[in-house]
Amino acid sequence: MTPNQLQHELKKKHPFESAEQEATLNIIRTNDQFQNRFGRLFREHGLTSSQYNVLRILRGEGKPMPCLDIAERMVQVVPAMTGLIDRLEKHELVRRDRCTEDRRVIFIELTDKGAALLQRLDEPVMEMHRSLVGHLSEIELKELSRLLEKCRLSINGPVD
Repeated sequence: MTPNQLQHELKKKHPFESAEQEATLNIIRTNDQFQNRFGRLFREHGLTSSQYNVLRILRGEGKPMPCLDIAERMVQVVPAMTGLIDRLEKHELVRRDRCTEDRRVIFIELTDKGAALLQRLDEPVMEMHRSLVGHLSEIELKELSRLLEKCRLSINGPVD
């Protein structure tokens, strides 16, 4: 039996123990390679993937947001949201404002400098998406998304 692509890449001598193991390892390996490529792009602009995600969430909302609401929308779970916001604020990409009605709530707002940085990143990020999955047809992309969502649903359950 000839080894499949992942088995070959990992220089694995024996076949995978199950189709589930092979699929899971394929997802993990692909995610790692995608994260590395995006990580390099964001580092060129002084950002991490998580910082970029916060800026995109703020731009998409179009108004200041409570820190907890931002955390709920993150693509990847970030355990230290306060530190992440601290670093963005230090670089003047966001600003904090305490809520006057509830002093415990802190609103985060995208600054003009943050918006300008996002605008500079828009085309390079879209080009990265195209370079990573642009060789797949629209039907294949929709099926890939459907299957990945189905995998997440088995872990998290349906989203409201």
